[in-house]
Amino acid sequence: MKRAISLLLLSVGVVALGVNLLSPSAKPSKEDERLLKRAQATFKPLPDTPPSPESNPTTPEKVKLGKMLYYDPRLSKSGFISCNSCHNLATFGVDNQETSIGHRWQLGPRNAPTVLNAMLHIAQFWDGRAKDLEEQAKGPIVNPVEMAMPDSTHAVEVIKSIPEYVDLFKKAFPDSKDPVTYDNIAKAIAAFERTLLSPSRFDRFLKGDVTALNKEEKEGLKLFMEKGCSACHNGVAVGGQMYSKFGITKPYPSKDLGRYEVTKKESDKHVFKVASLRNVAVTYPYFHDGKVWKLEEAVRIMAELQLGTKLSDDEVKKIVAFLNTLTGDIPKEARELPVLPPSSPKTPKPQR
Repeated sequence: MKRAISLLLLSVGVVALGVNLLSPSAKPSKEDERLLKRAQATFKPLPDTPPSPESNPTTPEKVKLGKMLYYDPRLSKSGFISCNSCHNLATFGVDNQETSIGHRWQLGPRNAPTVLNAMLHIAQFWDGRAKDLEEQAKGPIVNPVEMAMPDSTHAVEVIKSIPEYVDLFKKAFPDSKDPVTYDNIAKAIAAFERTLLSPSRFDRFLKGDVTALNKEEKEGLKLFMEKGCSACHNGVAVGGQMYSKFGITKPYPSKDLGRYEVTKKESDKHVFKVASLRNVAVTYPYFHDGKVWKLEEAVRIMAELQLGTKLSDDEVKKIVAFLNTLTGDIPKEARELPVLPPSSPKTPKPQR
């Protein structure tokens, strides 16, 4: 009798907590089936293996080298800043700053987006000025506000002065007569970045496991699609596939002209790449200027400025619950710090 009462109390408590005890093999409800079908038509799960473009095939040797370069501050003028400084893999590929701190404490003009799943985007940077990860990797190293190397030649000189790096480049690029080049530095970093996929509970849901999301999260997903959020935030990255003006129904207070600075087209003023919402709950602050720190506030602003609608507190709560299901797992091997090769007497000294 006591055992029966205990089990009854346990089941009541579980229901009260909103825990879904339906096994993945149990037949989903008609409502869940409809939601899943609509979600599968709008979004796609992350691929099981990283993409490997013909122009830069992913190999273990290239990934190993790219990881070391990603973490190596010697690719900066000061010897203090690495790719990981602004795209910290311990904090989901961001630095959680409004804008990043660069060379000599200069502040960058825009918020640093996460590097996780970035290979799935239509282009790189908020304004889309880099067509792929390789082109993106070349930018910050020689940007005077960021890593501030005098030029690409100096960056190559630093790497070539380190014997272990020279050997690693030969293994990563065996068909190159002169493997240590600026292009190959970028290719190695990009190859590593393509391994940075972060599968989440939402991916399990998209693959057919309706128990991966609880009732509130499913209601949030339904609202996310019904309110129109998924018109821009869709596909495998839940965004990152198109450009849009920030402030469609109401202007956003910002002097940043966005993609206009790249194209010089009047229609591109205040246009930015639509952000991917994967890991959005942990990659605050939000928007290109990093001015919004709470996800709830970001959801309200987007609904009002982009969709012309005001959400209720309950709707915001449910949408945020869904967005939390997009928080994924950072690849363990990516978060483990590499042991970097020592400099040689020929290695140029850091400059301030």
